[in-house]
Amino acid sequence: MDAEPRIRAGAPCTAPTTLPRGRCLSTRSFHLAFGVPLALILPALAAVAPARAVTLPAQFTVENAVPGVTFDIPTAVAFLGRYPTSHAAATLTQARLAAFLRRLYHPGRTPVQVLLSRIQTAPRAGISPAEATGRAVCVDALLEAIQACVRQERELEAEVIERLELHADQHIFTSLPRAGRGVRAAALLAELGDVRARFPDNDCLAALGGAAPVPITSGSRRAVKFRWACDKKLRAALIDFADDSRHASPWAAKVYAQAPARTGRHPHAVRILARAWIRVIWRIWQDGVAYDPTKHRGAVRLQAA
Repeated sequence: MDAEPRIRAGAPCTAPTTLPRGRCLSTRSFHLAFGVPLALILPALAAVAPARAVTLPAQFTVENAVPGVTFDIPTAVAFLGRYPTSHAAATLTQARLAAFLRRLYHPGRTPVQVLLSRIQTAPRAGISPAEATGRAVCVDALLEAIQACVRQERELEAEVIERLELHADQHIFTSLPRAGRGVRAAALLAELGDVRARFPDNDCLAALGGAAPVPITSGSRRAVKFRWACDKKLRAALIDFADDSRHASPWAAKVYAQAPARTGRHPHAVRILARAWIRVIWRIWQDGVAYDPTKHRGAVRLQAA
């Protein structure tokens, strides 16, 4: 662990220079299992992305027809499997598209005629039918690669959830608002570990997690700046949890609502909320107890007000 991230805002961390590993053997294996999905999926998608960028704009693209649709949505994958090129999509009628969507149990929030209009007005590929047939083979191959990645991701996610249920500290993180019993709670557990001496106080955790700003002092001038040197995975886990917790915790919602008045920016407001949550998480993590809103003084004061 680098020395700089363990420096809290304004004062050196009291942690010893040489710390034990942040995780015991069971938690290290859990952390490795949790790290596999991104380590496996991202390089594969990075390899697929250039080919997709070169190949798919020459075909009909789902993004142009249905904004917001990505390849991990089964409807998009099934559509490109059936209509891999603009030439194939040109044969669509409203009745045929409606039947196709009913087969996939599509929620139907957007009317079929609107979807068909988007398909028909999407940019056309300036290629011949013969070339479109060859490009369709490339699209099918890319879809197979994406689906293989998604299958492995789901399998590894199930493995992570199973290991989470067996971990001695799982009750601490699954009790947090909107943490659930899945990947979000697993991410927090995997990144914090279970060696309590790693973070002797919550300021050290906030510094390593990138939630504490870096103070800059020069003469009478004093300022703070964003902390770049930190554990990026730990920060991502904390920010992801904090951002969603405000939808389930009135206390978190209040902290977030007050933050934009000081910052005016959503990312900064979420970091302020994450810093507030770190005090709570560190305390229950050190004590080995589940989160209880009735013992959280901030939540109790808000409820009593």
